[in-house]
Formats: sequence, structure tokens, C-alpha cells
Amino acid sequence: MTTAGLVPAPTEWLLDSVRLAVLPESATWELRDGGLEIHCAEAAEIRLSVPLGDAVGFWHPDAWWNRTIVADWAGLAHVSLVRGAAAGCLYDSSGASMLAFAALDPVPEVVMRYGVSEESKTFVVHLHVPAGRSPYRIAFAPQAPSVAAAMRGLRRAPQERPVPEGARVPVYSTWYGFSQDVAAEPVEAEARLAAELGCGALILDDGWQELGTGRGYAGVGDWRPDLTKFPDLAGHVARVQEIGLKYLIWVAPLLLGPQAECFEALSPLAPLHSGVPGARVLDPRLPEVRRHVVELCVRLVRDHGLDGLKLDFLDRATVYGDGVGAAMHDLLSELAAELGPEALIEFRQPYVAPGTPLGNMLRADDCPADAVANRVRTIDIALRAAGGAVHGDMLMWDPAGSTRSAARQLIGTLHAVPQISARIGELPPAHRRMVAFWLERWRELRPLLLDGEIEPGRPDELYPVVRAERGDECVITVTADRVVPLDGRFRKITVVNGTASDRLVVEVAGEGFAVRRVHDAEGSRIEPSAAQIPAGLGILNVPASGMAVLEGNP
Repeated sequence: MTTAGLVPAPTEWLLDSVRLAVLPESATWELRDGGLEIHCAEAAEIRLSVPLGDAVGFWHPDAWWNRTIVADWAGLAHVSLVRGAAAGCLYDSSGASMLAFAALDPVPEVVMRYGVSEESKTFVVHLHVPAGRSPYRIAFAPQAPSVAAAMRGLRRAPQERPVPEGARVPVYSTWYGFSQDVAAEPVEAEARLAAELGCGALILDDGWQELGTGRGYAGVGDWRPDLTKFPDLAGHVARVQEIGLKYLIWVAPLLLGPQAECFEALSPLAPLHSGVPGARVLDPRLPEVRRHVVELCVRLVRDHGLDGLKLDFLDRATVYGDGVGAAMHDLLSELAAELGPEALIEFRQPYVAPGTPLGNMLRADDCPADAVANRVRTIDIALRAAGGAVHGDMLMWDPAGSTRSAARQLIGTLHAVPQISARIGELPPAHRRMVAFWLERWRELRPLLLDGEIEPGRPDELYPVVRAERGDECVITVTADRVVPLDGRFRKITVVNGTASDRLVVEVAGEGFAVRRVHDAEGSRIEPSAAQIPAGLGILNVPASGMAVLEGNP
């Protein structure tokens, strides 16, 4: 389908070079508080268009790897409260924004079509909004020097919850290290090692529950501990908490498998398959489903003394179509009220958009051993995140591989909260030293990495040079052979070399920098080959998967 085949509608100037049309004719709109407010008793269609000019890419929360300016018959996203968001940013070759918008109502099921109109030589975005969401509000950012700058101006979290400290500390996750082969004693052994390395929370993933074997979901639904693995789950949780770790367990409360004891009773409430192997999905539009999910989650936390939950597969409810967003909003709001503001709740892409109640640990989608995907996905989340701590996907690597390659996994998630998922007890000593070093550096740099202003560059380039700044300090992570700008206005710059080379090309603005410390991937301190980096182009010698700390010259 191409937008050229739609019924034409007259357009009006909106801002910058953006033009607007709203259908049907009965709809009215006005600009208010820097945004667009649309009133329509029927389903509405909002059309935005901008001249192509120097456009090179379009970013939106559900873009994944598709970041170029596709044809208008190819660009399509179905978004709702638990899948993506009605937001996006068109940008040019310099990285500057040309059109940046975000709907302020995250709940309804919106169809977003976007792409290059071959006939009009424009880039178009069409939002199809269901009836019953009037007024519908969209915020726009004026043209900005980067996508990140534009999206910062659009961050609004109408139901923002405080982020507990437990959501902002490194996590140990059992998934990639254990898969479903978890049990109390080995998990406690790993918990002790994780705490020593600097983790502050543990997530017990899939496999703790009855019938939790085989990598499928035919047995989910009862959510009772497997007593052969965890004869006293509450006691096990308490022992891990005594070590100093917060404790969360994985649960997919909307999934229902035919082997579960409760299947016969609940199956009428789950008529559709979820898309994951072996399970159906409960329909959250039904009040009895929402009540069941809230009671289940509250029971798990209360009975086992948990600090929180990893809630998985919430996006699978979208198979039920219209009304799912509103139903999930009601469900999650009630659950948030029951669990309280200190409960740690992990959400996973694609249900990490602002306005989603409850979630305060916003994790990148699964990307085992893929440092590039972890970097891209965590930054994508951060561009829209408000009210939650961004987490990387759990980290795994080949324990027989080099320390440099293992360290790249942590570097890939440096600008988010890292989740370690290797079997620490089975790592070689060099890898354990590496993990300890990078987690210590991460804690030291956390105010910049989590709370600083991030500038990652163009989304279609996959963020090869990422800068996080706060006050007169900044952290720069480099993962490609690019010239790295070093701004003289910073008193201190930490440069992380995520490339395979032992040197970086830098361009210094200002009076130059002194090289104070250089570390290799394991954290060993090495003597810098040059104590000063003068203004202009130069070379910074820093080992692959290592880092250097620079101080500005007075």
C-alpha cells in the first residue's frame, strides 16, 4: 500500500517545514503548549509531511535495524501501550532533526505508516488513531542538531514513578549462564561471587517453576516452585538477600500452557496462541484475567519475600487487537498500586515506552553475545526513556575467548545498567578480573552514564561514538574507527576503546589534555606512551577494550 493511493486532503503548515492534514473533515485541531491537540469523535488519521531535502534516516522506537528512509509502502508499525510508541524522528546527513514527534497518549492501538512518497518527493508519517481517544495530543520538537537533542525535548512521563536504587545497580541474571538448569545451591554460589564483583541484584530466570524445562512454554500457568530445585524458595531468596542482593524472579503472567494444572479453568480466557512455543495468551481485556494476573504477581512477591519481578511477554497480548492498550494500562496500574513504588519490575523491549505504568528496569530485547545490538537497543530505549533505568540484555561470552572480546560485551552496554549472565565460578581468572574492573568503573561513572546528557550520533550509523556528559565531565565510548572529538570545555574525559585497535584518532578542541591513566581490558594500569595530547588531530594510544582518563590542561 502506498500513501499516494489515499484520498487526498488539503494540508496546512505546522512548524518548520512540516505540513499537516487531519481526517475526517469533522476533526478539529489546534496548537497548544507546543503540541498538536486533535478533537474527533471518530477514528482519526493524522498526516505529516516534510520535503525530502537531505533526509537520510528515520528513527522510531520500533525501528530495530530498519533505520533508513524506506518507501512509504514499506514503513509500517503497529504500536500500543505494550508495543513501541507513536513517536519518531526524521534526520539529515549531519544528524540534525527534520521532524520529531511523540504522541502523549501511549495507550491506544495506533497504526503508523511512514516513508518516502515517490510522487510528492516528501517524507510522510500517517497515524491512524482509533475512535474514543479524543482529544489526542502529539508533541513536536523544533529542528535540533541531533536526534537525541530533539527527543530530549519530547520526554514526558505523565505517570512517572520514582526509580528505586535497586533498579540502578548491576544485575546478575541466571538465564544465559544456567538456562533452565537452576537450583538453590548453585544459584547461591553464583550470588556470592556476583556480589563480590559489584552486582546489587539477582534475577532468577525461567526454570524455577514446575514444568520449567525444554525451552518451551507448554507448562506455564501455575507458577509454583519446582521443589526438586527449590525446596524452600523463600528461604533461598532470604539467603541471597543476606549476601546483599535484591532478588527478582521471572514470570510470564499472561502465558498459559496446556500442561499446567490451571489450563482447563483458564483456557476459556486464553483463546489465542501467543506466538511463543506451546502457550496461549490470556486476554487482558477480560476483568477476570486482570484480577488473576494481579493476584498472581502479588502472591509471588509476598510468599517468597521477593524484591520484584521480571515480567515477560507482555507484548503478546497485542494479538487481541483493539482495547489491549487500555486493558493493560488498567492491569499494570492496579499492579503498581498493589506492589508499591519500591518494587523492582523489569520490562523488555518493545514494552518500554514512557507512560507505561510500573516498569522501572527497561531492558533491551534478547541479543546473546551481540555487543552491537546491546549498544543500539539500550541507546534506542534511552532516547525515549523517562522514569526508568535502562538495562542491557544479559551479558554472555565465550569463556575460552580473549579477555578483550569478553570486555566488548560490557562496553556494549556501558551506557545502561549491565546484567551479567556468565557462570562466574567457571570463568578464567582474567575474565573475572575484567568483570570486576568494568563494574567498578561503571559504578564510578554511573552519574554520567545513567543521569548525564547522552549524544550518540546518527541512528543509522549504529552509534559508533557515544558521549555522555554531566557538568564538566564526560564519558566517550568508541566502537568504530572514527575521529573522536575531545571538547576542551570538559575538565575530565574518560575514553573507552571498544574497537579492535590499540589506538584512537582524536581531534582536540581547546588547550589539549593530559593523559592521567590508561588501563587494558583487565584493568591493569599501563604507562601512557604520551603524557599530553595537544590541540588538533592526534593519536591516543589505548588498548583495545581498554580505557584512558584525560584531564584538561589549565
